[in-house]
Amino acid sequence: MITLFQTAEPERSKLPLILGYSLSIGCLIWVLHDFHIVQAMKDFSNVSWKWVLIGMAFDVISYCVQALRWKFLLTPFRKVPLTHAIRAVYAGLFANLVFPLRPGELLRCYLISDSEDITIGRVAGSVGVERLVDLVIATASLAVVSLMVDLPRKFQRVADTLGVVTLALLAIIVVMIFYLEVKLTKDPSLGTKPHRLPGKMMRALLGLHAMGTAPSFYLAVLASLFMPFCQVMGLWAMMKSYHLTLPFLAAIVVLLIINLGVSLPNAPANVGSYQFFCVLGLSVFQVEKTTATGFSFFAFLALTVPFVFLGFAALLRSGLSLKSMRETVTHLPSTRESAQCST
Repeated sequence: MITLFQTAEPERSKLPLILGYSLSIGCLIWVLHDFHIVQAMKDFSNVSWKWVLIGMAFDVISYCVQALRWKFLLTPFRKVPLTHAIRAVYAGLFANLVFPLRPGELLRCYLISDSEDITIGRVAGSVGVERLVDLVIATASLAVVSLMVDLPRKFQRVADTLGVVTLALLAIIVVMIFYLEVKLTKDPSLGTKPHRLPGKMMRALLGLHAMGTAPSFYLAVLASLFMPFCQVMGLWAMMKSYHLTLPFLAAIVVLLIINLGVSLPNAPANVGSYQFFCVLGLSVFQVEKTTATGFSFFAFLALTVPFVFLGFAALLRSGLSLKSMRETVTHLPSTRESAQCST
């Protein structure tokens, strides 16, 4: 049984929710402005379903790779079965489809913490490392793409800013890991005795050190390279199915723009923001707006439908119903402080 959330939950601000829905509605208004539905229906009728199935397969595989990477990151704490990691990832994706503001990341942390008896802080820390690695890969990809594609000046500014932020974060992380490596070499009991740093911060740093210095971290980095490759292949296959005569490099650019855009607070399933940033990315390659808009809705539906079924199945396998998932997601933010998991 779930015993994680028994304390009263303070009332939370609705501002992020309002901002998320407002952003999505604003994006949809812009995307659908001057949209010609007759032309879009003609484009839909000419879709190549062989390429659609290929795109779906690559997208599903990409999240299996994400689960494999997560398993590698958690190896210093416990050997998590790959099936459990996949189940938690898909259940989290389903939560993102149903609820606004992407609570699936926290839900999958809870599921793994509960099933594998790993502290929620360590599991959440592994997700933070995932995001840092993804940021590094996205920044490097943007840098390479900017050398090959004549990106608009606003995209160049975003790439430059992202590069500076990423380098700063990497420098901080590397310095912390090196500092702990030196300290632990001199005093292996560092993590078990009183320290000037707060206890929670020290445990977080030790967990980061454990993940960053474990041999399995290099396998996680390798999986991190394969994951976006599968996602790019999935989007490129969708472009082929829609008869968009764009190079493979275009799929990389569009996916990068979409991923950066949907990281903002938004509505369930990224409705609105996905379409907006997909159209924005295609505009770099002079794709006509109605065609780009039609493709954005088609690709969104084609790449989302599999996770409705896979995610729901994973949710049931995790022992949660729709009702219990709603209750769990409602209280998940309290886990950031001091929650403990038990079965």
